Amino acid sequence: MKTQKDTRQITEEQNGSNKAYNDRWGKPAGRESIRKAIEALKRNGINAELAESKEEAKEKALSLIKEGSEVMTMTSATLDSLGISKEIEESGKYNAIRKKLYSMERDVEGREMKKLGAAPEYAIGSFHALTEDGEIMIASNTGSQLPAYAYGSDKVIFVAGANKIVKDINEGMKRIYEHSLPLESERAKKAYGVKGSSVNKILIINKEIAPERIKVILADESLGF
Repeated sequence: MKTQKDTRQITEEQNGSNKAYNDRWGKPAGRESIRKAIEALKRNGINAELAESKEEAKEKALSLIKEGSEVMTMTSATLDSLGISKEIEESGKYNAIRKKLYSMERDVEGREMKKLGAAPEYAIGSFHALTEDGEIMIASNTGSQLPAYAYGSDKVIFVAGANKIVKDINEGMKRIYEHSLPLESERAKKAYGVKGSSVNKILIINKEIAPERIKVILADESLGF
């Protein structure tokens, strides 16, 4: 079996040669894998439940957030596709941190912007891989979303499709580099006009010691990348 380091080196070389994304990682896991992942998350101190559809996933996620609460929506193809980002930022029901950040000037208020994003009352987003042992893996270019997930937010809500489930961390690394990175690079090119993205930081959440802090909503279909 390849080590995590070997996997990273191989997949970086593949993506450096403009390898297309690996659609193996875009298909939903089977029910047994979903069951294993949910049970493992619960053993690891992370609440988790299955939604039968993307509509139910959206409903369950929003039901966890009190109206009027401070909420940071992390950049996420999953949240965007479900309409969660739009609901939080435009409905007027929540204190939407990202909307506030859009109105601030980074050159002048950069330090305050970092504080707002790092420790909101609620952080909602997705992840790039979830192992059958209940380990959550989030890859990032800048790392801006990681402080809130790891510690800063009082409540963290992850919404993801069953396509994010992998057997173990090695497979999670392969999924990040072979599937998520190429697709995120294409998204970044279109959204920001940049050359692409890169995996500069990876957060792995093995367990959560604060009761009820993290909640995972898994949809039994493919969502995001």
